[in-house]
Amino acid sequence: MFRSIEELVQLAKKNQCKIAEIMITQESRISERSRKEIMNQMTLNLETMEVAASKGIKGVRSYSGLTGYDAKRLQAYLDRKVVLTDITFVKALCYAVATNEVNAAMGMICATPTAGSAGVVPGVLLAFREKLQSSHEEQLEFLFTAAAFGFVVANNAMISGAEGGCQAEIGSASGMAAAALVELAGGTPEQASHAFAIALNNLIGLACDPVAGLVEIPCIKRNAGGTSNAISAAEMALAGIESEIPADEVVETMCRVGRSMPADIRETGIGGLAGTKTGKQIAKELFGIER
Repeated sequence: MFRSIEELVQLAKKNQCKIAEIMITQESRISERSRKEIMNQMTLNLETMEVAASKGIKGVRSYSGLTGYDAKRLQAYLDRKVVLTDITFVKALCYAVATNEVNAAMGMICATPTAGSAGVVPGVLLAFREKLQSSHEEQLEFLFTAAAFGFVVANNAMISGAEGGCQAEIGSASGMAAAALVELAGGTPEQASHAFAIALNNLIGLACDPVAGLVEIPCIKRNAGGTSNAISAAEMALAGIESEIPADEVVETMCRVGRSMPADIRETGIGGLAGTKTGKQIAKELFGIER
């Protein structure tokens, strides 16, 4: 059983296999389920991601009425074929936003690692499986690789915005997606580790500041930000760029920074963007109270 990213990488190297395989083996041992049962469960997770993204692209409105239809706008932008960057990149943003809009509309999503950050991993996977023409098995491996890195973060730090700020949610999700994308693209376990570290490095200290205490503003767009960060980290790692700070030390740092954050920027809906004039006005209009 691995407890650190270093152990995870070394196990993959020793067994000359993908990180995904190490996670599948560990999950089978811990849960006492067969490989087939585990793969079927992950298939269900993938299908849930696909349905959520598809629903969000068609357009959904949150229960509060604060957010909605941005994924549909991104899809319309894609349809015009005049994007500034790359079709795959914008598709990833679209899928990420779509998924989190469905979350805000109380639809079914797959928490990766949390509901508030549920758009990043599927955003990256659903876009790049098209570009890389990934098989069903490779897509499941992507999710197991992401899960392996998330397992380490959850057991050595935190994945809750209330406990450690949004760095623990979007930051963790971005690192998970970056590592999984590297492996999907044929990168090494070491490169996956560096991608994870680079992605999480970029978001250390990120506040969790939902306006009016609702996981909508800036959370939905922040999923797109975490997605773009994951892609850039994966590109750098595949180019041979390394994180000077080892991945496990980055996780330790995230944990330490999270514990030192003031309470009002840890999902209370009081500080950060929630504490702006506009943020307070939105809260007052929704709930009739001053925050």
